[in-house]
Amino acid sequence: MELLMLIIAVVVASAAVFFTAYFLLKQFLGNEEKKRLLELRMKNQHLITPIRLQAYERLVLFLERISPNSMVVRVFQPSMNAFQMQTTLIKTVRDEFEHNLSQQIYVSDAAWALVRNAKEETIKLINIAATRVGDQASATDLSTAILELSMQHPVQKNYQAIESLKSDIHQLF
Repeated sequence: MELLMLIIAVVVASAAVFFTAYFLLKQFLGNEEKKRLLELRMKNQHLITPIRLQAYERLVLFLERISPNSMVVRVFQPSMNAFQMQTTLIKTVRDEFEHNLSQQIYVSDAAWALVRNAKEETIKLINIAATRVGDQASATDLSTAILELSMQHPVQKNYQAIESLKSDIHQLF
């Protein structure tokens, strides 16, 4: 009987030690895994942050390049008629946008939606101005119409998108 009690006591003590060691080891290994994941996340952040910053910079540059004031001056050629100017302006906007499509990965969905809206608004403004002056008008007439239309809208989508991108950047840092 004493032997049985001794065996039971040893088994109970062994089980207690085993379960204590098991739970402590499980907790220790879980903490180590969390530390490794945190270190990995920090390393990734050091790699991704400059890329994200560059994406925001490129999108601000895109928005500045497609602003009507900047684009009209850059694309204008006196030998063009209004239709050629319209086509060239729209092609410029679309080419610039396609060149920056991959940047959407690094910016918020809301910021990307504003960038897309700014692009569409710019194309819409060009088309409205072209409709007002007609296809056979000169590029100068179209340029003037575009600039007049852009002045009628005190807050352009381009500048709203730029402000949103700046706000996102300030939240990152």
